[in-house]
Amino acid sequence: MAHGFGVDIGGSGIKGCPVDLDKGELIGDRVRIETPQPSMPDAVCDVVAQVVAAFDWQHRIGVTFPGVMKHGAAYTAANVDKSWIGTNLAEGVASRIPGKHVQTLNDADAAGIAEVRYGAGRDRDGVVLMLTFGTGIGSALFVDGNLVPNTEFGHIQVDGEDGERRASAAVKDREELSYPEWAKRVDRYLDVLETSLWPDLIIVGGGVSKKSEKWVPLLTTRTEVVPAQLLNDAGIVGAALAAHEHIGQ
Repeated sequence: MAHGFGVDIGGSGIKGCPVDLDKGELIGDRVRIETPQPSMPDAVCDVVAQVVAAFDWQHRIGVTFPGVMKHGAAYTAANVDKSWIGTNLAEGVASRIPGKHVQTLNDADAAGIAEVRYGAGRDRDGVVLMLTFGTGIGSALFVDGNLVPNTEFGHIQVDGEDGERRASAAVKDREELSYPEWAKRVDRYLDVLETSLWPDLIIVGGGVSKKSEKWVPLLTTRTEVVPAQLLNDAGIVGAALAAHEHIGQ
């Protein structure tokens, strides 16, 4: 039985847990600690170490980050302090938990890895696109099950502005859009993506995927659109799998 450990860093919370990699399920209850405010690198790395210390875990760990990640370092920082840009997350965490190798990757990539291995994208070949609708729009792209890391499709231009500024879940809440009104925005966003990528499957995640029946059937995209299955656990599961299989940046 293969086990892994994943930590998911978010703008509001940092959560982690051991994972059963045969099933893609958490082992026991996850630990969640509020993200420090301001979310400076040292403070966040301290909390990641706290989360890991809550478990008797002696092996590799995977850690997600809400930004572009290359070789352990953050290149963007969407929902955390901008001082993260240029900071090496892998080294910061490893210095606090000596002896453990730290694998880092983008948070949407981690969620996508989990969905493609265990969830809505399982056994699907071709071009699979995972989109997470939240404060912004995260993306993860796969070709025949292989990750193309650090795509930033939330920032593609849709009618003159970033797609996520028109179609994120935060925009739906802020502008008090009904599901049919918001679905029209998502539809337009997906139309632009489709003309560039021609995906074979689109998986939609984030909190709004829990109510997918209220908006996914309203979409008119050429591509099949299905809701994510792992929901809030996807980041942790994907991070643990990435660490175990050395996937990511």
